[in-house]
Formats: sequence, C-alpha cells, structure tokens
Amino acid sequence: MNVPVSSDTTHVQSRTVLTLMGSQTLGGIGVASGIAVGAIVAADVSGRDALSGLATTTQVLGGALFTIPIAALMGRWGRRVGLATAYLVGAVGALLAIVATTLGIFWLLLLGTTLFGASTTANSQARYAATDLAVPERRGRQLSWVVWATTIGSVLGPNLVGPGRAVAQLLGLPSLAGAWVFSAAGFLLAAVVLHVALRPDPLLLARQVSDAATGTPAPAATRRGNVGAGLRLIAATPAALWGTTAVTLGHVVMVSVMVMTPLHMRHGHAEIELIGLVISLHILGMYGLAPVTGQLTDRWGPRPVVLLGVGLLVLASLFAGLSGDGHSTTLTVGLILLGLGWSCTLVAGSGVVAGSVPVVQRASVQGAADLVMGLSAAAGGALAGVVMDLFGYAVLCAGAAVVALALAAYTLASNHGRRPVGA
Repeated sequence: MNVPVSSDTTHVQSRTVLTLMGSQTLGGIGVASGIAVGAIVAADVSGRDALSGLATTTQVLGGALFTIPIAALMGRWGRRVGLATAYLVGAVGALLAIVATTLGIFWLLLLGTTLFGASTTANSQARYAATDLAVPERRGRQLSWVVWATTIGSVLGPNLVGPGRAVAQLLGLPSLAGAWVFSAAGFLLAAVVLHVALRPDPLLLARQVSDAATGTPAPAATRRGNVGAGLRLIAATPAALWGTTAVTLGHVVMVSVMVMTPLHMRHGHAEIELIGLVISLHILGMYGLAPVTGQLTDRWGPRPVVLLGVGLLVLASLFAGLSGDGHSTTLTVGLILLGLGWSCTLVAGSGVVAGSVPVVQRASVQGAADLVMGLSAAAGGALAGVVMDLFGYAVLCAGAAVVALALAAYTLASNHGRRPVGA
C-alpha cells in the first residue's frame, strides 16, 4: 500500500506540500467569503428564512457531486488537472451567484452555489494529494499542513464582507455580492498556482514509483478514479469504511450547526461584520491547529483523535445551543470548539482513508469518501434549515450532539484506527 521513498521523491513531496498550501490559502479565501454571506443572501433573495440553508446546502451538494468527475480527471490525468479544473468551475459558480444576487433570481443563485461547490471539492481533495508520496509515519502531518494552510484564507475570507461592500459599490452591485467577487478571484488564482507549480504530479509520480518497485504496472482500468468502484472498495475494506464514517459524521455535525449560525445571530440583530468575525473564529478552529491534530494522529493513532473530536463536537453543540439570539461569548466558544472537533475527525479519518488501499486505487476511494461526506453534509444542511425554522437553533444543536455521540459509539465498537494505517 505504501510508496517506496527516495531522496528525489522526498524533495518532490516537500515541494508538493508547499504548492498545495499556496493554493489552499487562495481557495480558502474564496470558499469562506461565499459561506459568510450564503445563508443571508438566500434568505433575502427567496424572502423566506426556511430556504436560507439551501445556498450552503447546494454548495455542499455541488462539492459532493463534482467529486465524481474530478476524481475521474485525477485518476486519468493526475492531481494538477483535477484540482485546477475544480477551482475554475467554482469561479464560474461565484460569477453566477453575483448575477443572481443582483437580479434577485433564487434558482440562479442555487445553480451558482452548486457550481461554487466544486471549489470545496478541490479544497477537500488537496489534502489527499499531500499524502501521495508521504511515508506512513508522517502521513497525518503532511495532510494536516495542507489543511492548516486553509486557515489564512478562510479566516481572512469572512472578514472581507466589509471590504466587499466597497467593491460591490464600485462595481454597482448589491452590497453582499462583493463577497462573491473575492471568491471568484481566489479560485482563479488557486487554479493558476496549481497549473504552474504542481509539477511533477504527485499522484502520477507515486504510481510510477509503485510500478517500478513491484515490476508490474497496474491495469489501466484501476487508474481511472471510478467513484463507484471506490464505494465498493470502501464497503469491502473495514479501515476505509471506518475512516469514511469518521470524516462524514464529523462533517455533518459541523455543517449543520455552522450554516445556521449566521441566521441565528441575525435574528438577534447582530451586525454582518460581527457575524463574519464569529465565522472566522470558527474556521480558525477548523484549520488553525490541524498540524497539532496531525502530530497526535501520527503519535497516538487515529482512533483516540476521533474520540477527542467527538468530545469537542458535543461540547460545541452544548455551548452553541445554550446561546441566545445574536452574538454572545458562549456562541463564539461553541463555534471555535465546533471547528476543533471537526479538525480531529477530518485529519484522523482522512489519514486512514488515504492509507487503506494501494496507490493505484486511491483516487477512486478518496473521491468516494468525499462523495459520501459531501452528500451526507448536504442532507444535514438542508434538514438544519427545516429544524431551525420549526424548532429553533437549540434543538438543532441537540440533534448535532446526538450524531456526534453515534460516531463515538461506532468508534468504540470498532477495532480500527488504533494506529496509523500502513505504519
């Protein structure tokens, strides 16, 4: 399952991680800028708070569905082509969202946010690219540095809502449309960085090294990034199934609470800049300590880190659920803990997924894992809007805590994740 390491591949791996960190920073600006205003714009354009979650839900759904063609591209042509293409599609989505916000067309907004979701496909799949040439005992750290790089752009993105107003005014757009302008720019720049600098392609090189070591090139059919085949492999590989479950349920909890928080704050008349600040701190929790999470995963194994993440997610749901409408310290603490818990489940679970199958099958399995994660989170986001509308934010947070506890129960009942896969 592991790639033989030489000084040449080690050098390429270091350069690959640095390139991915650069693209993640730029892409993070775009993703976070759109997330910060998505629910509010959807409520304004549709005229119904109950539909506010659909902007983020379609973004998450798009991120999941675009995993299928992007995984196929990576399986055939490598990480560079797949990741750059995903960012370009995301840029088109941001431009459509600008038009929809300007014209007040809800269906066009949802189309734009669906295409926008391709950027999250790139953002998510980049973490796996960091593991293509990594040795097992450093897989968690390599992956986590790419996750961490998103911190810079993602924390900056929501705080560009204010400057976005000035940009929107300059361009003659509605005030919140300025955030989508920053999204489009960030995605385009990320695609350029990947196209220029991600050479040689880490996945293609990893396959070459593996083929040379075994002396038997893998059949072409196994290289095609087929998500359907990846789903079957996950079902047949207990370690991959556990890792996929960990990243999926952690993501569902995070997305369900996070997407409704701006609306919860708006109900208490919080200013848009303050909403952006809280989301920034949440995203800082998601990505800021990722290298620590990666270090712990390599040292302790994924299982204890996932359980730590579950504990943080439950605490987050408690703090957020007890907060009143508007802004409060309790809510801010809850959102930070929500990000930290997500980081633990994502980094630890992704490391297991990355190392659970041979190199030639990784694009398929990793794409399938992200498809499951994205579709589940999209469903969670859609349901979150309904629960919020019918029962309120506190009940939504209680439901999120139940999902987190279900992950804990599955993890404790499983024998997987006690140490890094392949170590």
